Amino acid sequence: MAWNGSERGTLDPARLIGTKPISGLKGLGGEAGLIAAAMLLYFGIRNLTAGNADMAFVNADRLIELERWLGIDWESALQSATVGSDAVVTLANWVYIWGHWPVILGVATVLYVHRRSHYYLLRNAMFASGLIGFAFFALFPVAPPRLIDMGLVDTVTQRSDAYRALQPPGLTNQYAAFPSLHAGWNLLVAIVVVMAVAGIALRLVALALPIAMSLAVVLTANHFVIDVAGGVLVVLVGLAIAIWIQGRQNASTLRFDGTSGDRGGPPRSRARVRRRASSRELPGQAA
Repeated sequence: MAWNGSERGTLDPARLIGTKPISGLKGLGGEAGLIAAAMLLYFGIRNLTAGNADMAFVNADRLIELERWLGIDWESALQSATVGSDAVVTLANWVYIWGHWPVILGVATVLYVHRRSHYYLLRNAMFASGLIGFAFFALFPVAPPRLIDMGLVDTVTQRSDAYRALQPPGLTNQYAAFPSLHAGWNLLVAIVVVMAVAGIALRLVALALPIAMSLAVVLTANHFVIDVAGGVLVVLVGLAIAIWIQGRQNASTLRFDGTSGDRGGPPRSRARVRRRASSRELPGQAA
């Protein structure tokens, strides 16, 4: 894999909030703990929204009206144009099933090993955007198109067993259609990969995946078109938050490590200057 050049002064993991670069099993254990905490939060949100089925369908109707007003109610037309092709349906199902968590976890693992700072950027952006998404799931539950009487086919359930085996309905939030983190997080992965690698081919593959996922979530009747737009907006906000945190940490590090050129640097830096000055004044002393 071709990576970009030196990361010095750009995305130092030690400068990301709460992200000291701990290597080995200890670091992996800490990351696993954070992911477990995020999963517990997700299940807590799921339990909160489980009883809001009526509100989820009302909100879905609102989104449908908004799409019609915006002229982006393309769900029926897109699925009608593709549902007759077994090859296209299978491809959409596979992108939806295997193009999300397997890709995210795979890319995160590679970044953790080879580009730790980019891993932390991805992780922090996912956490930030995830919190925003979870707030929507709790306060604005939305039923997906496959559960609404729109004449759409739930292709994943009807023509694939893999996804429901990997994520049984009892473990998923059925009313978390808006925003689509399925599409949004794939876009986030693509952005970070483009930042981390130099190879044109890898960048093109990375950018193709969120496009394919955005189509797949609509073709499989799991999300509205506006859900995809919402997911993109949420992850861009999450990425901006992660970069802002990084910038503040960078500024803080520069203030305290004596590299900022500030006259009022830390005492340790001034002591080093005095020692060097003394050495110049007494050239006859041994080094």
